[in-house]
Amino acid sequence: MTTKAMERMQKEREYYTTIYQFLEENATGELRFNNLILKAILESYERLISCVEGGKPFVSSFYTSAPEIYAAMDLPWYCMLATPFMEGSAPLLMDDLEACDRMGLATDMCTVLRLGVYYVDSGIVPAPTAVVALIEPCDGVPMMHQVIANDKVWGNIPTFAPDPPYWEDERSVEYFADQLREMTYFLEEHTGHKLHLDRLREVVEESNKQYELWAEYNELRRAVPCPHGSSVGPQALAITQNYLVGDPRGTAWFREVIADAEERVQAKQGGLEKERIRLLWFDVRPTWFPDVLPWLEGEWGANIVMDMFNYCPYTTIDTSSEESMFRGLAKRNLYDTPMIRQARGYADNFIKDIIRIVKDFKIDCVIWPGHMGHKDGAASVGIMREVCRDIEVPFLHIGLDLFDPRYTTVDEIKDRLSQFFTAMDLG
Repeated sequence: MTTKAMERMQKEREYYTTIYQFLEENATGELRFNNLILKAILESYERLISCVEGGKPFVSSFYTSAPEIYAAMDLPWYCMLATPFMEGSAPLLMDDLEACDRMGLATDMCTVLRLGVYYVDSGIVPAPTAVVALIEPCDGVPMMHQVIANDKVWGNIPTFAPDPPYWEDERSVEYFADQLREMTYFLEEHTGHKLHLDRLREVVEESNKQYELWAEYNELRRAVPCPHGSSVGPQALAITQNYLVGDPRGTAWFREVIADAEERVQAKQGGLEKERIRLLWFDVRPTWFPDVLPWLEGEWGANIVMDMFNYCPYTTIDTSSEESMFRGLAKRNLYDTPMIRQARGYADNFIKDIIRIVKDFKIDCVIWPGHMGHKDGAASVGIMREVCRDIEVPFLHIGLDLFDPRYTTVDEIKDRLSQFFTAMDLG
């Protein structure tokens, strides 16, 4: 384990500790919904640091690889590519980006993948016992893993990559279910942790509750005005697929948020003082969004009522047998998880999601931010624009970097949004 990895984890842990302690004492309104996820993040850091210091097994993986299995195995894991999304990395991100520039990595490569290569090469992320690799939704991801496979440390770590079929049919579900079984055997062999089906059933049943409550909360966000602002909702993905997978505390969080939203809907009280624009942000949220959201809500009364990572039609998993659980996990991770769902298959997924969200959530405009690394989405911009024209909702394609504000500056993005809102007579 490199000193850099320990120093980085400790810095990020200290950052979250400071925020958590502040919110515990001062958080009111929507801010209080961040407390549980911050606590879960801190617990994850403590567990990971304990594994590193004690030589105990842990895994590097991704939210798309059935994290319910890791939870049931009581196996610590972290997502390497989540690092730049984490608020704890925010003070260090520009230094990381400049380091990527010095490495000479191709600037047309998705920034999060460049950062992943840099994190491994520099020893900023801890070298795990085993790696579960991701080879979807785009060609850039397996290329990143090929680079990592040549690293002097990570190149010697046992690696397994679940193979995702392209098609959406029963044969594909069966195939990917077998891939998840192979992944389980791989993890058992290299970590010593065992999967017990009764424990998997407990975790999946609890995660089913979380996904059902998430869908219930999304129904409440359809109200006009939306009961919460743009900042409530993104925590759901972190809970269900990263930090509180199948954990009753995460289920309780959803119930608390729903209860608050129900009260506000009944009182016809919105999350914004005056909601004037109901916006669909159809992609990942940028790391620099804290510099934009207060302006977006305050200046324009624009509320991100829904985005790509909060709208995914998750399927309840049948827990009656081992076969049904693995089939359900296969379907959830092939077809339901955000970005994977939209980007790995047909353009129909973009089309159907936009049409449904605009109709159900009374959306006033659709924004495709156009992250420079999402070339799959870039190929579908014309289709998305045509769909929005057909359903008579304004569409904006910006062109930016979700991580690097140098690509398109925050001021430039604000200007583009202002011009768009004005031209479309919104707000």
